[in-house]
Amino acid sequence: MVLSKFMPSNPKFAAKFAEGARNAHVTAQALVDLLENYTDVETKVQRVRDLEHEGDRISREVTNLLAESFIVPFDREDIISLRDELDDLVDDMEDAARKLSLYGVERPLPQMAQLARVVEQQCALLAQGMPMIEDAGKARELAQIAVQIRTLEDEGDTISDEVQRTLYHGVTDVPGMIRAMRGGEIANLIEDASDQAQRVAKTVESILLKNA
Repeated sequence: MVLSKFMPSNPKFAAKFAEGARNAHVTAQALVDLLENYTDVETKVQRVRDLEHEGDRISREVTNLLAESFIVPFDREDIISLRDELDDLVDDMEDAARKLSLYGVERPLPQMAQLARVVEQQCALLAQGMPMIEDAGKARELAQIAVQIRTLEDEGDTISDEVQRTLYHGVTDVPGMIRAMRGGEIANLIEDASDQAQRVAKTVESILLKNA
């Protein structure tokens, strides 16, 4: 994500995207804490929901900045994509946390926490890379970060498959099937967050190529 060689900079966008990436990372940390330390659940779920509202605020500010800016650091379409993908990333995590409360999950599978930890690592990389989006000298470093995020997404897929196998293993009754389906839905939302982090990384790479 580098600034076009012939376009003046507008550092406000980089600052907003960096803020959005940091918020995604904090949200992922909160989700990990919820799943790894499954106590005081409602308070922890509310924490994730508050962070999702913060993400919405950042998204709105990017929209307002785009509307009022004549000079933008890269294509407006890419700004919109990056804004929406970061917003969706936090939404997926919030939805997973909310469903834990809504379905009254007594104890999530350890693999769900492992999957959330993958998302946390991906978000940490996004938070690390996003402040560099207008620094042409950081293109190689950003590309390496994108590769790491993709590798983590593959790891998340493997963990997600294990979650599904564990949830349905030995289930023969209707209540057990309902619990398994609900657990699978939550796991899928966490996996969706991992996929979404990869989409953010792909947008990063696309912008890098356009502005190289």
